[in-house]
Amino acid sequence: MDIRIKRIYEAPAKDDGYRLLVDRLWPRGMTKEHAHVDEWDKEIGPSTELRKWFGHEPPKYAEFKKRYTKELHAMSDELERIRALARKQRVTLVYSAKNEEHNQAVVLREVLLGGA
Repeated sequence: MDIRIKRIYEAPAKDDGYRLLVDRLWPRGMTKEHAHVDEWDKEIGPSTELRKWFGHEPPKYAEFKKRYTKELHAMSDELERIRALARKQRVTLVYSAKNEEHNQAVVLREVLLGGA
């Protein structure tokens, strides 16, 4: 499976493949025309409670990862749907967080690839 991650504020590229927005909220300041997403999967993003608790604070990342992974495992049908897409074509998980190392797309990719 070819699953990549990319900030939505980076220019889309032809080799992104299927661009899947994985934020529960639409990215601030981004228009649908400039986003170039094939799908917005709001439900795959962290729950509102978890997102607010985390607040993109790196010291909380390990616990965020643990909690979000638990949420994701409860969505096995959706995970399998995304894996099926990734077996057919490249899938780029698009997110809006500023921190490129500590965000939900990093965790989601790892879960999809079987690492968590």
